[in-house]
Amino acid sequence: MKQGERGLISQYDFKKGSVKFGYTLMVLLILAIAVTTVYPFLNTFFGSLKTREEFFTFPPTFFPKHWIWKNYDDAFNSFDLPLLTFLKNTLVIYVGNVAFSLLFIGLAAYALSHLRVPFKRWLTVFFFSTLLIPPATYIVPNFLNLKSLGMINTYWAFWLPAAANAYFMLLLKNFFDGIHKEVLEAARIDGASEFTSFIRIAVPLSTPIIGTLLMLSFSTTWNDFYWPNIVMTDKSMYPLATGIYRYVVYYNSVIPWSVRFAVLTMAMLPPVLFFLIFQKFMIRGLSVSSVKG
Repeated sequence: MKQGERGLISQYDFKKGSVKFGYTLMVLLILAIAVTTVYPFLNTFFGSLKTREEFFTFPPTFFPKHWIWKNYDDAFNSFDLPLLTFLKNTLVIYVGNVAFSLLFIGLAAYALSHLRVPFKRWLTVFFFSTLLIPPATYIVPNFLNLKSLGMINTYWAFWLPAAANAYFMLLLKNFFDGIHKEVLEAARIDGASEFTSFIRIAVPLSTPIIGTLLMLSFSTTWNDFYWPNIVMTDKSMYPLATGIYRYVVYYNSVIPWSVRFAVLTMAMLPPVLFFLIFQKFMIRGLSVSSVKG
């Protein structure tokens, strides 16, 4: 540890037997959690490189004896899997979700934080109380509403609900509360409208929390299976998770299991890379939005 840095436990406390024992248990617990988190991904990856015969050997092997990279080529070029179509649909849904979330939720959070809105406190409590409602309870009402609006089998079935995410509003409002009102007052004196203040002041100052929302939205969109499986019946509109389930996991028994695991590995990799690259934004955004500055 460098001079001047403060650790979780001081060197003096670490000399105590009880502290050292508790610290060791904590490290072992973290290692156990890390292993249980990484193991499914590694098992899927190594399973994707096995031959058909080795995949069903007993007792099962963790590492493949022969690394068959051709399974990934088969995943792209064989069995008529429209992976690029699934990927395009997922990215379109993600971009729309981000745009509607930042526009509508961002404006709502900004208004609740810095504008004189009647019954602002009660509105805030009302919006945030929806977080206590289990999501399964409003799946059917949402589906019926979208069906009556003619939005089934369209991207609007994802974009419209994304514009009413109470959790994102909570994060944005807490972050906007930390923006000094003097900055916005100075912009108003200079003749800036509230929308201009939001676009040119609040948004640039909110880069950490916006980066957090980008990652959370990407993870949700990429891994979402249940809702697309309900609102999408057109095969050409399937996002990635639904398409993989319909074409690879459940309905198509012709695809070898090693090739299925290759598809699953390719589907798991982007969210992991996305998080590793932008994790600093996420940690900073969540930590800053959890307190009012």
